[in-house]
Amino acid sequence: MEIFTYIYEILFFAGGIYLFLFSTGRLTAKNPEQQEKLDEFRAAVNPYATILSALMIFFFGLNLVLHVLGSI
Repeated sequence: MEIFTYIYEILFFAGGIYLFLFSTGRLTAKNPEQQEKLDEFRAAVNPYATILSALMIFFFGLNLVLHVLGSI
């Protein structure tokens, strides 16, 4: 059953990384029309998304490290 907690932590950690890359503009769309929509959305939510993603990376990364160290 412990494998499910590892999967949960890894998924949320990866989600935080993806959100961070999206909010900083490192992920782009191939279609120029979609890119314009993404840029508008990113401009509207950028401060909140960046802070949220940094917190997600920190807390789930820390949780994952402590979970692995506790299993040793």
